[in-house]
Amino acid sequence: MQKARLALLGLKKIWSSKIIKERTNIKIFNSNVKAVLFYGAETWRTNKTTLQKLDLQSFSNRCVRRIISTHWSEIISNTDLWERAQQQPVEEEIGRRKWRWIGHTLRKPKQCVTRHSLVWNPQGRRVRRRPRMTWRRETEVEMASAEKTWKELEKIAQYIWWSG
Repeated sequence: MQKARLALLGLKKIWSSKIIKERTNIKIFNSNVKAVLFYGAETWRTNKTTLQKLDLQSFSNRCVRRIISTHWSEIISNTDLWERAQQQPVEEEIGRRKWRWIGHTLRKPKQCVTRHSLVWNPQGRRVRRRPRMTWRRETEVEMASAEKTWKELEKIAQYIWWSG
């Protein structure tokens, strides 16, 4: 998050410029600050406690409020802010990136390491206790709620790729 903050501060003159339109500022924010903020987010576990610890949503909201130059006394709800800046909540953004990455990985050849890592099951004994909620288990829970399997997702990914 520190690198994203530095990217935001590095563009301070752009945010305060009266010549550049708000829409252009939002595009610059998405390409320069959000890209740094969400780097590798596809592989993050996205439970509530992790998102609260990272505090990404409040950082993103502060950035957008600064970019659209709202006065501190203006009261704008987060949903109105997201609508005005055409943004999504951070949790949705991370989820969208995650599923897009899964689709991209499932379209790779079967011998590719990243594709192999999705279905890899380590052998051996584990420590006696409740299994940890890993990224893969969390993803499989989401897949079960959508009533999908890895094979079905692979077919969907191939279909989307071929259909354009």
